[in-house]
Amino acid sequence: MKNVILSFLLLVAGILPSMADNITVDGTNRTYNVYAPNNLGQNRPLLIFCHGYGQDANWMQNTEFKNDNVSMEAVCDTAKFVVVFPNGISNSWDISGDRDINFIKAIIDKMVTQYNIDRNRVYMGGFSMGGMLTYHAMNKIPDLIAAFCPVSGYPMGGATANANVRPIPILHIHGTSDETCGFSGVQPALNVWINHNGCPTTDKVVSNYNGFNGAKMHIWGPGTNGVEVRLLELPNKGHWICKEPQVYTGKEIWNFCQRFSLEKTTPNVRITSPNAGVKYISYAPSGQAQFPDVTITASADDPNGTIEKVEFFDGTNLLATCTEAPYETILSEAKTGTHTIKAVATDNDGETSSATIAVMLLAPSSQTLSSAFTTDGIVPAGWSTFDGSEQRSGLSKGLTSGCRVLQFTGSPRGVNYGLYFRNIEGKPRQGWAKYGNEANSATINLYPGHYTLKYKICNWNKPDFSPVELSIEKRASGESVASQTYMPNVNIGNSVSNCFGTLEQKIFEFDITEPADYVIALYTADTEWGDCVLGQLILAANSYIETGIEDIYNEAADARNRCFDLQGRPSSGTKGITIRNGKKTIRL
Repeated sequence: MKNVILSFLLLVAGILPSMADNITVDGTNRTYNVYAPNNLGQNRPLLIFCHGYGQDANWMQNTEFKNDNVSMEAVCDTAKFVVVFPNGISNSWDISGDRDINFIKAIIDKMVTQYNIDRNRVYMGGFSMGGMLTYHAMNKIPDLIAAFCPVSGYPMGGATANANVRPIPILHIHGTSDETCGFSGVQPALNVWINHNGCPTTDKVVSNYNGFNGAKMHIWGPGTNGVEVRLLELPNKGHWICKEPQVYTGKEIWNFCQRFSLEKTTPNVRITSPNAGVKYISYAPSGQAQFPDVTITASADDPNGTIEKVEFFDGTNLLATCTEAPYETILSEAKTGTHTIKAVATDNDGETSSATIAVMLLAPSSQTLSSAFTTDGIVPAGWSTFDGSEQRSGLSKGLTSGCRVLQFTGSPRGVNYGLYFRNIEGKPRQGWAKYGNEANSATINLYPGHYTLKYKICNWNKPDFSPVELSIEKRASGESVASQTYMPNVNIGNSVSNCFGTLEQKIFEFDITEPADYVIALYTADTEWGDCVLGQLILAANSYIETGIEDIYNEAADARNRCFDLQGRPSSGTKGITIRNGKKTIRL
């Protein structure tokens, strides 16, 4: 009893602002450490930070967040907010269920009562497994947490973002030499939320961040409702909490979090389709590019009322006004170039919010689809890969193993960069690279005509060589309309520093008879560890069905059932139409 009285007196005197406490959650006694500054004031923020696997609240508070110059308590004292370090059961966390989510919710409720915390400014972070719990909470309690800050931890099975979750501000901090949660897994996890938040897919980079040599702050934003996704990349740092003078983790977390609040009276709006930065590539007669209709959809809600309307704009041009869900419209007969698509939501109080994405419509006669192979360790936008175990979608960065772009350093060398993909188990169609899936920010629309695909391919680690198949497939059905198999004659030898010769320039010619969206797919051999390095891929349109032949272009869908003479007059027959090498040749 004397110890309790002494602790109370010290707390009142301001000597012992940090204390251990407990709470019963779902019938289980749970414990945590809490630090509340003196003279806290009313309606102040709360930060909940969760320890890593095998650690506890004391370790996180008194070891990971302290150095000779600064502590988490010092940050709290200056900014006047409360920090809670929870204890996981058996020094671990439930990162898939509700056990520890309910614990976090109970802590918030108690802190609101005990310290008059502002519910609109509650923040959450965690280290290692605590970072995994933080990602879990993004989907489970986004309405309770204003911003999230995982450190050296992410979902090992891949991040997800539930469709009904609001845009989430995220600061992720990670060392590039993390031996426990590899740095290569950070970008794929963040990509999920970059896309969900409607953030630009290209990051702004602040190098040598805060004077920390080699440190980089990557910024994707602003996205929907002004949120950002940030990655603080720490060079050559392992699995740890950074507390160096230039980059003190506690201060970085607070500086990020304090910008965000749940308190909103303006409506929420988010463009859900298409993805930001998507490229629609259409091959059609010169000057007559005909892009497929682009469906634009949005979600909208209001925290203190109702949505009166959602307006869609292409630049300043009003496309549509929707007064009830579903909120969607069509971008049709659009011209080439970049289109700035904006959705503006208006609520019953007349307040508005907007979300904006960029959509690019391209109409080339030739397109180098490998032009983005200029950076080591990425899967570029527009591309996706699969190795029988893991599917990767561009843009993904920071990849140090598996399917990815490799930079070659040997001299001589046949190419400087190449996209490496593989088939781990050798199962049919289980090793591939594809271009043209809309989910990966690019589509290819081909109109009837004759095309060539120029490519340079080699093997990565197949001394006896293994074949690669190229296939032109309809995006909707996956049906192959043309294919070619090539046996490489160059093998790099499993090291980017090896020397290797010039790759053979190959040409794949094919005809398209039906206008549609297509995917260019490359498949490894159906053998264990079948592989491929793609060094070049160029798609070119050689000729089209001439638009000057009356009705043929506009009635392309009927071309398989009818044929015409050179004057455009209907004729009998069912052979269809083909034009090769620029000549007006009709197959009758």
